[in-house]
Amino acid sequence: MDTPRPEHLQPTPAIDAADPAVRDFAQRHAQGDGARAQAVALYLAVRDGLRYDPYRIDLSTRGMSASQALAQGYGWCVPKAVLLAAAARAAGIPARLGFADVRNHLSTERMRRVIQTDVFYWHGYTELWLEGRWVKATPAFNVELCQRFGLLPLEFDGRQDSIYHPYDRAGQRHMEYVHQRGSFDDLPLTDIAADFARLYPGLMDQAHLAGADFTAEVRQETQA
Repeated sequence: MDTPRPEHLQPTPAIDAADPAVRDFAQRHAQGDGARAQAVALYLAVRDGLRYDPYRIDLSTRGMSASQALAQGYGWCVPKAVLLAAAARAAGIPARLGFADVRNHLSTERMRRVIQTDVFYWHGYTELWLEGRWVKATPAFNVELCQRFGLLPLEFDGRQDSIYHPYDRAGQRHMEYVHQRGSFDDLPLTDIAADFARLYPGLMDQAHLAGADFTAEVRQETQA
């Protein structure tokens, strides 16, 4: 049976649940009566407390860690999922990571030029053990970004999986899951880094992306 193991409460170099900043974040935000309410509160804190930024990617262990995401105040889907997993473990809620490849129909013009595809490989989310089952939570897109793009913000009640909507508010195609990679007790950084180097050479050239501002691009394109 797929039930929690000791690993799902322990820190790792990336899911650094023992880091003082992560523990403080968990203590401040894991509020509520019981694990489910605390998990929902943590989800909202990560979703809206850290700005989504797919440009600034550091595929070192430190760069992908929960504590670094907190220090920066931003992250793309994987570091934000790592932070939610680490904060949940710090709060005593078993957590692990899940990954899938998704086709994203909404992005900025520059982002599409950079990655040369509409498929986002290794899209990350968090799986939390609540009320006797694993529940998926996706804290990637903050509310402001969703409003700009005309998306419905992903809510999470601790009972139903919180995964991307297939359509936006206008009924246009938004997100399609094309391949499920499964669940992981720790961040599979070696595999992610190898695939990104092969599939996203433009995204890995951080010097080329100096000055890129995803939030500003979204603001400009949605105002237009």
